Order: sequence, then structure tokens, then C-alpha cells
Amino acid sequence: MYILDFFRSSQKDLKKINKSDQSFTLDSLEDFAKNFSSEYEISLMTTGKIQKLQGQKEEDRLIILVLHVTTRKGAYR
Repeated sequence: MYILDFFRSSQKDLKKINKSDQSFTLDSLEDFAKNFSSEYEISLMTTGKIQKLQGQKEEDRLIILVLHVTTRKGAYR
């Protein structure tokens, strides 16, 4: 299982979106961290939901670092 970590700015971003989008985003990220595998990553990349993840292990922990959160509408501005 992976660990989720948030930049302080992404925590602020999350607070700026409405409650239902916050809940959906957090639930999706938690599911992603719990279910992550190479096959799962490939299936999400083929549907265009994520880009290839990059990084390295940190003290034998795999961490998903959330850099930015926005709504789909906000992403296209």
C-alpha cells in the first residue's frame, strides 16, 4: 500500500473546492493508494486518468505526493 502526502498548497487547493468534489477527490486518492499495482497504473494511463508516475522509494515507503488539486473546470483555465 502506498501512503498519500499533500503539499501544503494542495491542502489549501482542496479547501477551495466544494464539499462534494473534496469528498470525491479524497475518496479517489485513497482508493488509488490502496489498490495501486503496476496493472492498475497501466489501466489508468490507458484511460487517460493519470500520467506515468515517477519517483523513488523513500526509506522503503512508497509515497504518492499530491502537488495540486483543482476541479476539471479550473484545470482548463
